[in-house]
Amino acid sequence: MHPLEAGEPTTIGPYRLLGRLGSGGMGRVYLGRSAGGRTVAVKVVHPHFALDEEFRARFRREVDAARRVGGDWTAPVLDADPDAAVPWIATGYAAGPSLTEAVRDGGPLPEHSVRVLGAGLAEALVHVHGLGLVHRDVKPSNVLLTLDGPRLIDFGIARATDGTASLTATGVSIGSPGYMSPEQILGKGVTGAADVFSLGAVLVYAARGESPFPGDSSAALLYKVVHEEPELGALTGDMRDLAAACLAKDAAARPAPAELARRLAPDGAAALVAAGWLPGPVVERVSRSAVRLLDLDTGAGAGAAVAEPSGPVPFSASSGPVPFSTPSVEGSFGPPDPSYGYSAPAPEPSPGPPPGKLSLSVAATSVPEGPNGRGRRVSCTVALAVAGALAAVTVGSVFVFGMLPKDEQSGDNDGAAQPPAATGAPSDSTGGKVPEAYLGTWRGKADASDGTIPLGTFTVTLRQAKPGERVGTVLQRDPIGNTCTDVLTLKSVTPERLVATGKGAAGNGGQCSQTSHAVRLRVDGKKLMYTSDDPGAGDPKARLSPVR
Repeated sequence: MHPLEAGEPTTIGPYRLLGRLGSGGMGRVYLGRSAGGRTVAVKVVHPHFALDEEFRARFRREVDAARRVGGDWTAPVLDADPDAAVPWIATGYAAGPSLTEAVRDGGPLPEHSVRVLGAGLAEALVHVHGLGLVHRDVKPSNVLLTLDGPRLIDFGIARATDGTASLTATGVSIGSPGYMSPEQILGKGVTGAADVFSLGAVLVYAARGESPFPGDSSAALLYKVVHEEPELGALTGDMRDLAAACLAKDAAARPAPAELARRLAPDGAAALVAAGWLPGPVVERVSRSAVRLLDLDTGAGAGAAVAEPSGPVPFSASSGPVPFSTPSVEGSFGPPDPSYGYSAPAPEPSPGPPPGKLSLSVAATSVPEGPNGRGRRVSCTVALAVAGALAAVTVGSVFVFGMLPKDEQSGDNDGAAQPPAATGAPSDSTGGKVPEAYLGTWRGKADASDGTIPLGTFTVTLRQAKPGERVGTVLQRDPIGNTCTDVLTLKSVTPERLVATGKGAAGNGGQCSQTSHAVRLRVDGKKLMYTSDDPGAGDPKARLSPVR
């Protein structure tokens, strides 16, 4: 877990935040505590989604559905606020690593652990599907390994984003290509059989340390899932047969979760868990993390972090399951996979201000889709098309996008790509130079949609330039700590107004928009007034003060 950084919230809803657990294309995950002392995981979606009324409606429905999920081997949804300025959802916190972390740090799990893992997840899917729900994003990072069994997590948000204008204009399907079913990739109807396919891929990952469809790019992964047979590695016996059956291209040929659970654990997964199911190194890691969690200051320690065990602890065939009967904390969000986001055809730094309370009571409004087809977005800098386009690879009618945001810094990125030189003559009264009153660094709070959507902090740095030259940068730190940088190219300037073209810097993360937009700056006494002609982003505005 990482300490809270400057500019990140210290409270969300009724929960005091203790640190950041991880981040991904949908948002950030924080460790929090309720007033009564319960430890929770709070997932805050990117502010971009606040502009999308369709997302809010879907998120509300999915949260309501996720609250019904309360069977064994799943994580309970405790609280949520889809109507907050920045929507969030809270679940119980699991004292255990994700399957991704466990395998990355220690290698494949022993065969017995894989069997118990499969039985528990299959029983979880029996419960979920019995409620008429489909998870649609079963993958290693959404499986947590706790002392009292595996936990399938992250219900609600992925489905809430599916098909909203926030992602693409043509519809989307959220998932990780190496674990998505062929029907998901092809944009066909998704049933519970898609979760079974993903479960099969997860079991192969747990047993051999990589996806059954390895590849160097998302395009290669997608192709292999649809057209090639899985690589099952050293899997043998019934485990190999079950994994192969789960990974059948034909959804109708895959076994039902109940059959899987029966074949993996005839007497139920609980009996196997009670006898001990995790290898010794994982038990040790979970126990150390639980102790550190209990040691966290519950009074004034906001921002404290739980230290992770140092160095990987490898598993081995001799690292058998360790009996452990003490129940762990109920589970929730784990760290994200370093995997790709995916869009399928329809139908489916300057340091900011110190950490402070994030208000979550402001109502948001929707803005129309932008003319460039990328959909609604927050400001010139916060945009997602299935978590933002780091790179777009065309596979027929399929577009693949980079998933994880990269923490960005620097206000004056010398490696940033320059937008095309803008035209326009300067006023004779300035002699083609930027007046001294504009130069320097300015910082302040920004918002969009007439003040209804908080955008965090804008830092504008301006230097001397002529029309067509780079005049400065805009660094945005949004309410959940993500940063994006825009490069400003001077278009025209007078003593009364500076007009520039803003464009996302080349090194921005996937949550940042790279499209061009007009920026207008005006000195008003000791303030710099910032406006952007970007209706698709809610026409961001900011009132900035000089940074001394």
